[in-house]
Amino acid sequence: MDQLKAEAIQLDQADPLKNFRSQFLFPEHNGKEVVYFTGNSLGLQPKSTKDYIQQELNDWAKFGVEGHFLAKNPWLSYHELLTANMATIVGALPSETVMMNQLTVNLHLLLVSFYRPTAKRYKILCEAKAFPSDQYALSSQIRFHGYDPSDALIEIAPREGEFIIREEDISSAIEANKDSLTLIMIGGVNYFTGQVFDMKGITEKGHQAGAIVGFDLAHGAGNIELKLHEWGVDFAAWCSYKYLNSGPGSVAGAFVHEKHHTNTSLPLFAGWWGHDKKTRFLMDSTFVPIQTAERWQLSNAPVLSMAACRASLAIFSEAGMPALIEKGKKLSTYLEKTVNEVSSSHKNCLKVITPKDRRGCQISFIAQGYGKALYNKLIENGVIPDWREPNVIRCAPVPLYNSFDDVYRFGLILNSLL
Repeated sequence: MDQLKAEAIQLDQADPLKNFRSQFLFPEHNGKEVVYFTGNSLGLQPKSTKDYIQQELNDWAKFGVEGHFLAKNPWLSYHELLTANMATIVGALPSETVMMNQLTVNLHLLLVSFYRPTAKRYKILCEAKAFPSDQYALSSQIRFHGYDPSDALIEIAPREGEFIIREEDISSAIEANKDSLTLIMIGGVNYFTGQVFDMKGITEKGHQAGAIVGFDLAHGAGNIELKLHEWGVDFAAWCSYKYLNSGPGSVAGAFVHEKHHTNTSLPLFAGWWGHDKKTRFLMDSTFVPIQTAERWQLSNAPVLSMAACRASLAIFSEAGMPALIEKGKKLSTYLEKTVNEVSSSHKNCLKVITPKDRRGCQISFIAQGYGKALYNKLIENGVIPDWREPNVIRCAPVPLYNSFDDVYRFGLILNSLL
């Protein structure tokens, strides 16, 4: 462990992002900051969040309804304040990006437009053991159109004895079902293993097969490099309370490629905030959609939630995604090294299942023979990782506020517990 300690000290000293840690609030355990490794579930609160929300509370108190026009940040167009920073994070044009609703709501709204089954083409391809909400959404959409998920939903699983889904198996499934496939909808980063999928390659192969391609980026946005516009992805959705630190249940995001913006035949569920801004308040009964991703909006902005999101996005803008991605890779590499070194001292009882070459911040490992008791002991000793049934501990040190010393401390505690 001495070598690991020296490496942590060296990496922290050379870290260009180390000062961002002071901009976040950490839970404490016995008077000391916890080792917080669940930024992949709920990011920590930026200290500036309170001020961002307080500004809107002050303007609500001062102006009442007139705050839609007179607030420092007028509420009528508040969602537009998030667009540019969010577009940069996901590699999109501002016109392709909108913050609205919550993740699964956005998935359903997008599936209304992009899952258009026919008698010949009606199948959806997704990864097995996707996040359950994705599977619920896809299955319910299939049933809504009168099809049977056991027939229409193609789930690509790891091979027997493996944990990672092979890219060639995804390609083979696309090819094998190209005549009946209408939609591919995959989690860009698998929540369980932390595997990052080749979204560019999947998009290309899906389009060659005549399918629409979309991604759930709940574990991707703010974590990995994304180039949604360049890759030609049709649609995507993500939450903002994980790596994007916007608070529990905060506003989500959506992407629709610009090639779909003027497609007047594309069906969608309409709401007045998706109506053309120039005529919205004429209150006409005929819906005239905005010719951007905003056309998928239903309702006016949840300003208090979006204020929290703005606080975090401002920090992302200052840090820059390239630097965050680089540090995230270094953190996960150092974490894997730490887990493996601890494991080697205890009969190799820990098995990392996250791939080396396709991952973001998250490392998932199996504690063979220990089960959830080890996770509970970690919590009791000031480490907050995440447990996923049946036997996986997920750790996600994130570059905005985690240090290499956090990882080293985790290693010490893990070693002592084993």
